[in-house]
Amino acid sequence: MPGYLFRPMSDEKAREISGWRYEPPYDFYDWTSDPDDLEELLDPERRKNTYFSVFDDEGPLVGFFGFEAKDRTVDVGLGLRPDLTDAGLGLDYLLAGLEFARQRHSPTHFTLTVATFNERAIRVYERAGFRRERVYMHHTNGGELPFLTMAREA
Repeated sequence: MPGYLFRPMSDEKAREISGWRYEPPYDFYDWTSDPDDLEELLDPERRKNTYFSVFDDEGPLVGFFGFEAKDRTVDVGLGLRPDLTDAGLGLDYLLAGLEFARQRHSPTHFTLTVATFNERAIRVYERAGFRRERVYMHHTNGGELPFLTMAREA
């Protein structure tokens, strides 16, 4: 399992991540697809204490996590660099992020939300112990799409 290093996201890394482009249908996750999300990523005040750049043992940026803590629950958002997706890294990467959040926030539960078409990510989340909770329609990226909420104990 590769080791991961978490650092508060700098302006430089936020700009780098904002330029990532995914292959269809995952281009839905391109930051430029949602101006509100892009604005949040690029705003140092809104990013502060929430967004983290993730580096591997070798030093390169491999992805990011966002953690929003409320009460004893941490909502998790994450992304891998496009060239690293579908390479078998997802479970170890996710577990490393959950451990980082556990140390930082001492939660009792984790939650996350994923577009229902992203079956690849849903399989990883289920392997990490997340269970499906509910599907709802969400307006984003110029349309209404079904999203799945998932949760697990910390």
